[in-house]
Amino acid sequence: MNMRSAARESGLSLTGFLFVIAVVAVLAVLGLKVVPTVVEYSAIKKAIVNAKNTGTTAREIQDAFEKQRSAGYIESVTGKDLEIIKTAEGFDVSVAYERRIPLVGPASLVIDYVATTGRNAGGG
Repeated sequence: MNMRSAARESGLSLTGFLFVIAVVAVLAVLGLKVVPTVVEYSAIKKAIVNAKNTGTTAREIQDAFEKQRSAGYIESVTGKDLEIIKTAEGFDVSVAYERRIPLVGPASLVIDYVATTGRNAGGG
């Protein structure tokens, strides 16, 4: 009777548990490295929208972005990196950049970010 109940027992072995802990730890470290870049991207998107609404010329838009850049801890993009296109409605402001996150040794994670104030922001 004891042998039957022992054969039916199932659960996570110590090796399986350690493997699960290792996977969770790797995902947590990866998340801790990626989240700041996503927060910065969000700040950049907000800053280009505010700069577009503030400025009436390309130079004013760049200057407005630079002011928000220093206040918003934006390091990946400068006002000179903005692509400002004159349209019938005013200006479309966009920026594209990549962030390289070192992982282990020569391995790194590259994330391409694109932010725009244009209507077809998803097209391309």
